[in-house]
Amino acid sequence: MAVAMVTTAVQQTPTIDEPVYVATATDYLREHRLRYNPEHPPLGKLLIAAGVAVAGPHYDPSYTGTQGGVGRHLLYESGNDPGRLMLWARLPVITLTLLFGLVVLAFARALTSTAGGLLALALYAFSPDVIAHGSLATLDLPAAGFVLTSAWLTWRARERPGLYLPLAGAALGAAVATKMSALAAVPVLLVPAVLSVRAARRRGKALPGFAGLPEGRGRTALAAVTGAAVVALAAVAVVWATYLAVDPRLRFAPAEPVPAVSGLRGRLVDLLPVPGAYRAGMRVQFGLEDYPWQGYLFGHLYTGSRWYYLPVALLVKTPLGLLALGAAGVVALVAVRRLRAAAPYLLLPPLALLAAAMTGARDFGTRYALFVPVFLAVAAACVLVPLRRWADEPAPPRRCTGAPVPRRRWAVVPVPRRRWAVVPVGVLLLFAAVSSLRTFPYYLPYANEAFGGPSHTHRLLHDSNVDWGQDLGRLADRLRERYPGERVWLVYKGAGVPSYYGIHAADPREVPADRVHGLLVVSDSAVAKARGRLAALIASSRPVGEVGHSISVYRR
Repeated sequence: MAVAMVTTAVQQTPTIDEPVYVATATDYLREHRLRYNPEHPPLGKLLIAAGVAVAGPHYDPSYTGTQGGVGRHLLYESGNDPGRLMLWARLPVITLTLLFGLVVLAFARALTSTAGGLLALALYAFSPDVIAHGSLATLDLPAAGFVLTSAWLTWRARERPGLYLPLAGAALGAAVATKMSALAAVPVLLVPAVLSVRAARRRGKALPGFAGLPEGRGRTALAAVTGAAVVALAAVAVVWATYLAVDPRLRFAPAEPVPAVSGLRGRLVDLLPVPGAYRAGMRVQFGLEDYPWQGYLFGHLYTGSRWYYLPVALLVKTPLGLLALGAAGVVALVAVRRLRAAAPYLLLPPLALLAAAMTGARDFGTRYALFVPVFLAVAAACVLVPLRRWADEPAPPRRCTGAPVPRRRWAVVPVPRRRWAVVPVGVLLLFAAVSSLRTFPYYLPYANEAFGGPSHTHRLLHDSNVDWGQDLGRLADRLRERYPGERVWLVYKGAGVPSYYGIHAADPREVPADRVHGLLVVSDSAVAKARGRLAALIASSRPVGEVGHSISVYRR
């Protein structure tokens, strides 16, 4: 997994969101001010800043412009090497992604066995979506990993609530301090916190200060509420600490206007016990949700959002082996008695986050639901938990006669002893691994075999599912190797600067169609949304190739 992510990080040019995060991280590091990108809290960008600090880029703090403009200025107009800077910015996220793999291993092992932990780790390590976003300087994978870590620590709190509940709250706060979409997990994870305290009381373990209290419903309820409060307070404390780490005086001077939010949403924002910059970021997010974005699903371009978009996109972009094992694991989690206690910890957070994401206005990709393959990998380990079958066992003697009466009940049969159960698991794991290896190093446009593989993804989905601007450098190499000296017309969707990579091209939409001759190069997201002049140009051109399954090349 480390090799795959580092290779991908080296070969990909900046995606659309990365320059904004890297420039904001640099501004945090050099100027200690809360100015750019308020719609996302600082923690993820502070992690990126650790790599930026090593790269030591030239930075002009007096530059004025939008957050996209300052990112472009930092990478391409300040004398920095974009490739080197982006690699160092991506390395902290790569490291964090690998560490979250250890959480997957520990969580699955605690629920099942060492074999189950290794199965979950393998599915996580080969997940194309996890590799794709874990190798970018973005916030989606860190937020998903912190939510998983919080769920795992909450589960551990069943044994030692005094130690693990504050840590679970800190991990939950880290998720909320990375992406605001993680707020949906806060009330959901408070429920497992209550369950953990109740379970700990039954085992004779209690929160500090509650050890001497006698057992009883009222005492147990008080201890449970206190445990949930500990988690919530720790999460809020981490959010405040994150903003204070950027600027101890909490000054906030946004580079772009913050929209006003009225009604119920506005009142809820004002009630949150978080810094003012965080509340301003929430207003920006609500403003983005009110924008009429365009989506693309299975060849259909539409305005607005579809509630089923994310589930369908996940079916396309999740390996079939992971889908099958994850579904079987979820069934085992609900059906097997010894696993049932873990269901709220493992199922409620991703379900709540997915439900919240499905109501969003931006149908841009599975990165908004990256927590699904992460939690699904842990759930998949449950297929290795002992199965149940009917067996004859003697019942206790009857009170009248004393004669035992045979009855049928569930008995436990370990899965590893039944080869017929182990072989399909191994085959599905191998299928998921091979599917992931076949797409190397083009992980962003991955689609599973049921939908034709990575070369067909652009016909089904768009944006960060396929084409996020990551292949501009590969396009430059292709043009130099196969089409030297030819006239190039380019429609590129991304944050990179084509001329920096030696691509000197014009926009075909700005001239009459009869002047467009030579190579027509179009990002697949632009192909999916092509209408009018661009659609006519593509229809009258001949496809001659593609780059990274994200850019199409035509001859006209």
